[in-house]
Amino acid sequence: MAVPPAAHGSMSRRLMPLALVFAAVGISVSFVGPYLALFLSDEIHAGPVQTTVFLLVAPLSGVVVAWLVGRLSDRRPIRRPLLIIAAVAGLAGAAATAFVRDYWLLLAVTVTLTALAGTLFPQSFAYARQVLEQGDPKRAAMGISALRTLFSVAWVAGPPLAALLLAERGFVYTYGLAALMYLVTALIVWRYLPEVGRPAERREDAAPAGPEAGRWTIFLLVAGVTVTQTAMTLGVQAMPLFAGEDLHGSVRDAGLILGLCAALEIPLMLGFGWLSTRVPLRRLILLGVAFGIAYQAIATAAGSVWVLAAAQLLNAAFIAAVSGLPISYMQDLMPAHPGRATTMIANTFPLGQIIAAPAFGLAQQFGFRLAYGINLALCVLGLLLILATRDRRNVPGVPQDALVPGRG
Repeated sequence: MAVPPAAHGSMSRRLMPLALVFAAVGISVSFVGPYLALFLSDEIHAGPVQTTVFLLVAPLSGVVVAWLVGRLSDRRPIRRPLLIIAAVAGLAGAAATAFVRDYWLLLAVTVTLTALAGTLFPQSFAYARQVLEQGDPKRAAMGISALRTLFSVAWVAGPPLAALLLAERGFVYTYGLAALMYLVTALIVWRYLPEVGRPAERREDAAPAGPEAGRWTIFLLVAGVTVTQTAMTLGVQAMPLFAGEDLHGSVRDAGLILGLCAALEIPLMLGFGWLSTRVPLRRLILLGVAFGIAYQAIATAAGSVWVLAAAQLLNAAFIAAVSGLPISYMQDLMPAHPGRATTMIANTFPLGQIIAAPAFGLAQQFGFRLAYGINLALCVLGLLLILATRDRRNVPGVPQDALVPGRG
């Protein structure tokens, strides 16, 4: 059914503030995320054991808090208040981190305020999904990909700007700017984003939500995305050392390669979003993982930094497909629970960080080329797991492809 012009106007008024929210959150995270280990070492003077504990506890607490908030957000029409609470928590957490220099106090701030701030990412996607469902549901995946691209744009500009600010002013100003971005986010949500209601609440003229996928299908998808996220994380962590020690390049070469990949991701994310209106999401995700397998194979055998640089188109296609499309796919599989669906996919990133830690230790011991060999195995495993996510929901009298838009 055609969407009334008024609905289009209402949707546009929500999507523009949402785009600003994604940009602000992306800037705040990209300013502090890459330099957390440096902050712990230089400002907190944490030893190796303390740093390891912190880097494990921080993502684990984020996973737990995001899961609890995700379950709560789908039961009541409170997504807007949750966004505001998360933004205020981010403001308080970043402001506290700017000045706190006691390890245990900082850890307490991280597992509470910073973990709660981490729910902004999945809850913003869940809010966006409900807004897009009020327009043209078939284009929801494209809208999600476009919003995810803004987050990537922030990561292209954020770390270099943060490095300059760190060199000139130090961590107080870096975390202060992150706190300011959270304040901007809270004000945008409070002023411009209305509540969207429970996910089950739809327009009277809208089709009812389809049945949800089985637990086994959801588990396989989460597992598949988690292992591919592990490969992405390990690849970034190993790049500077692999380029320098194994390929006889420099840290600058590694920086250029990572920057090239980030720049290529942006148009590719938009391209995959456009394709999602024409090609089933599952098929596009599998294609992205196949690109990842090809890249990891080339990286494992690479003999120079230029080979690695030339392969970044494959790597960017891999990241573009697997970073954004699984969010829409999981939301399609759980149409009545967008908060839980988005949270499960968002949590694959910190889980990937945790799994990547021991793999990085192995690469330190046996050579950083091994990291890309591990990544190759992880991508193959991810492909097999996602291939196994056959959605077998059956509704009498309804064609299978009609149940979930964009599903393959």
